[in-house]
Amino acid sequence: MDAPSSTPSRHEPPGTTVVLADDHLVVRAGMRLLLAQDPAFRIVAESATVPDTLDAVRRTRPRVLVLDLTMAGQSSLPMIPELLTVSPGTRILVLTMQEDPAFAREALRTGASGYLLKEAAAEELRAAVHQVAGGATYVQPVLGARLAVEAPGPVDQESLTAREAEVLSLLALGHTNQEIAQRLYVSVRTVETHRARIRDKLGKDTRAELIAAARERGLVT
Repeated sequence: MDAPSSTPSRHEPPGTTVVLADDHLVVRAGMRLLLAQDPAFRIVAESATVPDTLDAVRRTRPRVLVLDLTMAGQSSLPMIPELLTVSPGTRILVLTMQEDPAFAREALRTGASGYLLKEAAAEELRAAVHQVAGGATYVQPVLGARLAVEAPGPVDQESLTAREAEVLSLLALGHTNQEIAQRLYVSVRTVETHRARIRDKLGKDTRAELIAAARERGLVT
């Protein structure tokens, strides 16, 4: 009888398992190509929406989830605690174009292990994935410095929290309070509260005013 193989075919191949979540195919392809250059990584799934990401994490239980902050117009921030409940061993690296420290602070507060801007170099992406996979926290240095010096929460009357900025962007895109509540997994009353705070801080409430305010902050194009 032949001796049993030391690596049975039923065993998973070695490597840090990674799920890529981004609603742009080109971005996912770029990340896949960059991470494939390091034999330590193994891409096990990709997703383009918030529900699909939750399903992919539930199925594959990856060591690292590279997560876009907004997919198909829906924020992924509220999903972070649920992702960690479904797969406690998964480490989440947020990869986004949003450079406002408030978003980084909120992502880390809700359970993310890292926050990286999409403009980062390829080497930095790989280093960030390695670092969070190893149990450490990674924040892009430029953002880390700003987080260290900026107090959490609003610093003046026109400063919005990360959640208020999300609500503002969705309002500017024409979504109703009900639609925003469904997208953010919160109650309509919570959305109304955020909208009232936005109105108090910015003094704006009409659709035209909200669009202008969101554009000034780079929340919509």
